[in-house]
Amino acid sequence: MANIRDVAKHAGVSVSTVSNVLNGRTDQMRAETLARIQQSMQTLNYFPNRVAQQLKTGHAKMIGLLVPSIVNPSFAALAREVDLAAKKRLFRVLTGNTYRQIEEEEAFLEDMFSHGVRGIIVAACDIEKPHFARAANQGMVMVNYDGRMPARAEADDFTLDSVSMDNIEAGRMAAEHLIAHNCHRLAFATVAGMTPSRAHKIEGFLSAVQHHGLFRDGMIVEGQAMAAYGDTEMTELGRALALKISQQSPLPDGIVAINDALGIGLMAGLHQAGINVPEQISIVGIDNISLSGLVYPGLSSIMPPLPQMAEVMVERLIARIENPAIAPEEFLFSPSLVSRQSVRG
Repeated sequence: MANIRDVAKHAGVSVSTVSNVLNGRTDQMRAETLARIQQSMQTLNYFPNRVAQQLKTGHAKMIGLLVPSIVNPSFAALAREVDLAAKKRLFRVLTGNTYRQIEEEEAFLEDMFSHGVRGIIVAACDIEKPHFARAANQGMVMVNYDGRMPARAEADDFTLDSVSMDNIEAGRMAAEHLIAHNCHRLAFATVAGMTPSRAHKIEGFLSAVQHHGLFRDGMIVEGQAMAAYGDTEMTELGRALALKISQQSPLPDGIVAINDALGIGLMAGLHQAGINVPEQISIVGIDNISLSGLVYPGLSSIMPPLPQMAEVMVERLIARIENPAIAPEEFLFSPSLVSRQSVRG
C-alpha cells in the first residue's frame, strides 16, 4: 500500500510538499506541481486516512453546503462551483436540502458536527436564526451566501463571512436594460415570501423605475407557492404568473423575473396565452442558469460571478477553520448582463 513518501518520490517533490497538498495549503504552489502530485496520488491509489486526519487536526477535510433545495437550478449551479473549488483543495462537500425548515437546518448542523465538519456555507437562509448563532459559538465556521452580513453580527460576536452578489444592483441593472430598449410599462415578477436577496432585487428595480419616472401601482406581481418561498416551484410559478399578467390591461411591455427559472416559466406561459416574447413583452431574469441560453427565445439575464464567489467562500472557510482569529469580512460582487433574445432590439 502506497504512503506519503511513495507519492513524494513518484511526483518528484518533498514529503512536506505532499503534506501541504493534503492539508489544503496550495495557495503558493505552482499549478503544475499540484497537478503532478494529484496525478501521483491517483496512479498509486493513495488516499489519506480521513479518520486519522480528523484525529490529528480536530476536523475532517470536508465542508458543508446548506441550500433550500437543490432542485432550484440556481442552487444546483452553486453546488457545482463550490464542489469544484473544494476539490482543488482536496476537500469534500456534504450538501443538505432544508426547504427553509428550522428542523432540517438544526439537523444538518448536528450532522456536520458529528462528521467532524467545522465549516459550512449557508445559502439563502435566515442566518440570524438562533441555531446558527449557537453553532457558531460551538466552533462552526460559516459563510453566509446571498444574504449579506447580519446586522447583529458584530454586537453578538457572531463570526461569519458574507459573500453575495450586489442584488440591489442586479435589480436596477435588469430594469435599466429594459428601459434602454424602450420598455416603459415595467413589472417585477416574483414569488410571495420575502427574503433579503429578493427584497434587495426589488429595491434596485424600484430605484430604476422611480429614477426614470415610470413608477406605478401594481408593478410587483406575486405568485403564491404551494410550499414556503417556492424554491422547488419556480418554473410552475412563472407559468401561473403569465396567466395573471396576460389578463392585465394594458399589458406590461417589460418584466424582470426574480430568477431565471421563474422567467423561463413565464415565457412558456405567455406563449401559451398567445403573447409574443419579446415583441409584446420583453423579459430579463436574474442568475443566468445554463438553461437560459437553451430556451427560445434565449433569456437575457443578470449574472453573478459564481465561480469567483465559490472560490472566495471555500478559501475563507478553510482559512478560518485553520485560524479562528481571522476576522470575518463581507464580500460583495458586482453582477453583469448577459444579453439574449428575450428583450426586443
